[in-house]
Amino acid sequence: MIEISQLDSRPTYGRLFLNPRARSHLIAAQGEGAAAVLAVLAEVNGACSKTIVLYAETDEAGERHADQFALFDWAAFHLAGGPSELLATLDGVLATETMGLHLYVAGSESFIGEVISRAAGFGVIPQSVVAEKCGLPARRVQCVHCKYITEAVTATPYVCLGCGQSLLVRDHFSRRLSAFQGVRIDAEVPGDIPPAQELSR
Repeated sequence: MIEISQLDSRPTYGRLFLNPRARSHLIAAQGEGAAAVLAVLAEVNGACSKTIVLYAETDEAGERHADQFALFDWAAFHLAGGPSELLATLDGVLATETMGLHLYVAGSESFIGEVISRAAGFGVIPQSVVAEKCGLPARRVQCVHCKYITEAVTATPYVCLGCGQSLLVRDHFSRRLSAFQGVRIDAEVPGDIPPAQELSR
């Protein structure tokens, strides 16, 4: 069995909840994160009228949630064509919002990291964002050798598409890059590459 890393700097996540003291809510959700959003709003009466939701479907989401979102009376609802479009919409919303808005995010770990990083550029304190990790344990990984970033890595080691090295996926998470770090696994003994194992979380 591969020992992935002794250094674990991954963020910890809890369950989504709405801050009752917030003037308004901004929720960014991706794929299976929709279920977390719909579940928390079912428990909070009257919150939808002061809630903006940005949502992007993913191929991994077995169930489509856009129709379910349409049943609520939101302050605003934006169905994005993908994460990039959602992030661009997020920029626009944050550029016009004022104090009292609280940010929430539900989706994959890399999506959460990207939303928090973008929001920080508008003065949102990263620690104030309520986040729930949802979906498969895929990771966004940066090769420390060539800096190429690969999305949705599900096993370690994997072959970097940038430089062709076999990389061990470490548990070291860069908040700046919203990515885990991948290091050459056969640096000491070239060609000694163990079988890949699935990333469990």
